[in-house]
Amino acid sequence: MKRNTDSLIFDLDGTLWDATATVARAWNEARKQVDFDIQEITQEDIRSVAGMQHDLIYDKFFPDLTDAQKKELMEISGREEMQHLKKFGGELFAGMKEALEYLHGNYKLFIVSNCQDGYIEAFYEFHHLSHLFEDHECSGRTGNPKGENLKDIIKRNNLQTPVYVGDTIGDYEASLVAGIPFVYAAYGFGKTPDYTIYLKSPADLKRLF
Repeated sequence: MKRNTDSLIFDLDGTLWDATATVARAWNEARKQVDFDIQEITQEDIRSVAGMQHDLIYDKFFPDLTDAQKKELMEISGREEMQHLKKFGGELFAGMKEALEYLHGNYKLFIVSNCQDGYIEAFYEFHHLSHLFEDHECSGRTGNPKGENLKDIIKRNNLQTPVYVGDTIGDYEASLVAGIPFVYAAYGFGKTPDYTIYLKSPADLKRLF
């Protein structure tokens, strides 16, 4: 892919870092602030919805809540999530920082995630990585699914031969929507039915690009 690629667009959760412990802690803090009962959210629960569009997570976890309750919970949990991420962050996958610094010298780097607005900025801030990325987009800001956000990033940055790096079937499907090759981060949270390039670990980014 080296000769044919001008840019790499990354998913965030399960691809660049693992923030599931911090996010689960934030959600359970939010539980204490609402006057209706919801179940405890575990780290595994958070991992299971990685890559899902942010607002759809509430439909999956809390199908019995009213729309008003979901909206209230979304506001409270979103606020707690941001506060927790700024304080506790998430863990970069081993070798990821070195891989990104290497790639930055040869490619334009981007992030497209289905997270809430502000989440990518929290990632940048916690790990001091904003200088490595040209642009980013998320469903929490646009309200659009990942495939459409990929297309927006490609168009506004005039990318000619990008690839998308992700770890879930949703990431794979988004790459199909955008019409770009999919690089499967097999060290992440999910499984995908197909891929163009397989990454066993972040170190493979330096070997394959």
